[in-house]
Amino acid sequence: MKVPRVAFFTDSFHEVNGVALTSREFDGFAQRRGYPFCSVHAGPRTLERTEGEHLTIELSHSPLSLGLEHDLRFDLMFWRYQRWLGERVRAFQPDLVHITGPGQFGILGAMIAHELRVPLVASWHTNVHEFGSRRLEKLLGWWPAGMRAPVVRFTERQSLRLILRFYKLARLHFAPNPELVQFLAERTGNPTHLMERGIDTELFAPARRRRTDTDFVIGYVGRLSPEKNVRLLARLERSLLDAGVKSARFLIVGDGSERSWLSANMKRADLPGILKGEPLAEAYANMDVFVFPSETDTFGNVVLEAMASGVPAVVSAFGGPKFLVRDGTTGYIAGNELDFVNSVLLLYRHHELRSSMRDNSRRLACQRSWDAVFGGTYDRYTEAMANRRFFASGTKAGTQVACATVADA
Repeated sequence: MKVPRVAFFTDSFHEVNGVALTSREFDGFAQRRGYPFCSVHAGPRTLERTEGEHLTIELSHSPLSLGLEHDLRFDLMFWRYQRWLGERVRAFQPDLVHITGPGQFGILGAMIAHELRVPLVASWHTNVHEFGSRRLEKLLGWWPAGMRAPVVRFTERQSLRLILRFYKLARLHFAPNPELVQFLAERTGNPTHLMERGIDTELFAPARRRRTDTDFVIGYVGRLSPEKNVRLLARLERSLLDAGVKSARFLIVGDGSERSWLSANMKRADLPGILKGEPLAEAYANMDVFVFPSETDTFGNVVLEAMASGVPAVVSAFGGPKFLVRDGTTGYIAGNELDFVNSVLLLYRHHELRSSMRDNSRRLACQRSWDAVFGGTYDRYTEAMANRRFFASGTKAGTQVACATVADA
C-alpha cells in the first residue's frame, strides 16, 4: 500500500515542551524518509515552503491572542485562516489529517478534514483538563478550601467532557502511555494505539558530565508551573536539611510562574532558566538524581532525557512518567511526598546503588528511538486505511458544535 499523504496540524512546534519536541521529530522523520507530509503550525510570520514532497505552513498570531505559557499562545482569530489554509491543504491532497490536541490548530485541522472529507486522526499529548484545574486551584487559593475544591473538581470534569467530545471526531487515536490508550479507547469507542517518544542518545549522554565537586545535585527540568507540582522541590530541600544532608543542592532548569517562588523559598538552588541543546545535555549529565514530581504529565520527555544522561529518576506514581522508570532499577516511583524524600536519601547515602542505576538508566534509554516510534505510527495509518470504516465521514453539524464548544472552553 502507498505511503499515506499526511497533513499534520500541531499546536506546539517551536516551543519548549514535549508536544513541540515530538512534532519537530515527526516532521524531521517524514523529511528524512521522503514521505509526503504537510506540517501546519504557528510561527513568527505566515509562510508557505515546499521542499519536494514536504510542505510547511506557518501561521502568525493576531494581536487578539492569549498567552497560555511564556512561549505558547491561543489566537482568538484563528478561524481567519480557514479558507486560505483549506485551499493549500486541498492542493496537497492528504489521505488523512492528524491533529495533536484541542487547540487552535487542532480545531482548524478538524474543520478542514471535514471539508475535504478525509479521515481525522488525533493524538493525545496533554491532560489539558488537569493542567487547567491545577492553575485554577492556585488562582482561587484565597478561597476557603471547602469552597475551592468543589469548583476545581467540577471545572476539571466539564473540561474533560468537552475535550472527549472533540476527540470523538477522530477515527483513530494515539496516546503516549498504556493508561491513556485504554482510557481513550473506552471513552471514544475508536481504535487507539500507543505512540511513545524517542530520545537522542548522542546529545543526551553521561560523557557530557563536567563536574568535579562532591556536592549531591538534585535536578529538575520542565515548566515551573502549578500543574508540575514544583513546590515539592522546596519541601524536599527542607526535609533533606532536617535529615542532616548539607551537601545537596538543586539545579532547576526551566521557566514559568513558579520560578520566583522557588528562588525565594529555596536555600541552595540554581535556576538558570531555559536551556537547550548542549547546555541542557550538560546540565542533565551533571545531576546525581532527577526528581520529577508532576502528576499530570502523560509521558515525560525530560525523564527519558535524564535517563539517557545516566541519571536515575524519582517520579510520581500518578501520570505517564511511571511507565519510563523501573522501580528499584533505574530509579524510584513515589506514591507520596515521603516516598520522594526517602528515595532521594537512599540514592544520596548509597553511591554504589546510584552508580548501578546510572548504568541501567542509560542502557534502557538507548533502546528507544524516534524512527521506531514514527515507523509504528505509519504502520497504524496503513492498517487503518485498509479498513473502509476509517473513511466514514461524520456530520457537519457535529463537527461545528464540538469545535465551537472546545473553543469556548
